[in-house]
Amino acid sequence: MQVQSMFFKQRAREKLEDPLLQGNLRKAKGKFVDGRAKAVAEFGVWEEVRTHAAKVRDRALANLDAYLLEFEAHATRRGAVVHWAQTAEEACAIIVGIARDNGVRKATKSKSMVSEEVGLNEALEAAGVQVVETDLGEYILQLAHEPPSHIVAPAVHKSKEQVADLFVAAHGKPRLTEIPAMAREAREALRGHFLTADMGISGSNFLVAETGTTLTVTNEGNADMVTTIPRIHVVITGIEKVIGTMEDFATLIRLLPRSAVGQSIANYLTLTTGPKMPGDADGPEQMHIVLVDAGRTKLLGGPMQEMLRCIRCGACMNHCPVYQNVGGHAYGWVYPGPMGSILTPVYVGLENAGDLPNAATFCGECAVACPVKIPLPDLMRKLREQQFDRRLRPWPERWGIALWSFAAMRPGLYAFGTRIAARVARWMGGREGLIHALPGLDGWTKGRDMPAPAGRTFRELYRQRRGNHG
Repeated sequence: MQVQSMFFKQRAREKLEDPLLQGNLRKAKGKFVDGRAKAVAEFGVWEEVRTHAAKVRDRALANLDAYLLEFEAHATRRGAVVHWAQTAEEACAIIVGIARDNGVRKATKSKSMVSEEVGLNEALEAAGVQVVETDLGEYILQLAHEPPSHIVAPAVHKSKEQVADLFVAAHGKPRLTEIPAMAREAREALRGHFLTADMGISGSNFLVAETGTTLTVTNEGNADMVTTIPRIHVVITGIEKVIGTMEDFATLIRLLPRSAVGQSIANYLTLTTGPKMPGDADGPEQMHIVLVDAGRTKLLGGPMQEMLRCIRCGACMNHCPVYQNVGGHAYGWVYPGPMGSILTPVYVGLENAGDLPNAATFCGECAVACPVKIPLPDLMRKLREQQFDRRLRPWPERWGIALWSFAAMRPGLYAFGTRIAARVARWMGGREGLIHALPGLDGWTKGRDMPAPAGRTFRELYRQRRGNHG
């Protein structure tokens, strides 16, 4: 997927002016936010489990090398072939090679954000392999030739009328507008692909080190079809997904569906340990597991390491006021919302995604919603600091911050400056007490009025109050 994050401001402006998108996002907001709130309230011990889950993920990251080798040993013992990919290009080359060596003509896929990240579909299609997305949302977007706009509900930006038009064009059947009937039509269209695919490709929500098991969480059951029917099963996943034990998984699965879609449990949990063995009724003849780095080890041991806790639930974007208004495509890469505002600059370079760490109100909703307690606003703030240090922000912004810093370290000068600024701002507010335009901050005042201050600083008001009560 081509990185377009450097055009965030332009894309965000376009999305804000799209009435159809705005309507679709409003519907999704209520579903995700209200559903999660209800599921969390019913759980009763949410904060306790959330705290424990953060420790589980931190323990896995602290022992990442050992856990990965343990996973490889157990998976290999059960007949799987484990591949290591340092880059996105290596991951694609490995899977294309597996397809070529086995004469694969068609591959069915379960939803995988890592495959989007590395551009796997494009690589396979360039090698002559037909790729069919089987997750309903991903299937819709494949018909529309669009990338996902959400990591859990990839087609959340589409209305059912838009989907109906896509189905008519792709299936050549009468137009349907009832969701159950449309879902059935998609199942009928996909059934033949499930039965004729040579290769099934899935992601993995978690890798269990003690058993060599890959775990996939879905609500449609398509992952079961992808992992059991084709003769070759390929798992592509990030190295940070490894955890120690099944008990660790039992903790995390209590949080994932509640955070993602407001469900107490997921409809399907697909646990895969090796290929089909003698006596098994179904399963692939070969199982390959591609463990992808692609920038993840750059976060280890550094200020961004906590981001590797992420279990890809999407709760941060569901609660983010910026994402709720601009949608996922504005972010210009695989990962949108607060998580994308951190992962994208780290993975593709801060210079290629400079606006993303600033696409936040710092309201803190994302950190509160995160089931593994990632301090997302703090991490975005650290990226902003890096931008300033590397001179990646516009010079007026850097000079303004430098000037403020100079004054803030000199209390007398700062107090004098704020007294002048408070009086000037009060004068600018006029009789209405509202500032309609503020030089240098036109981005704020273009769409809103700023209340004028009282004309005196906090220190002056506090001193006066103490005097009145003295």
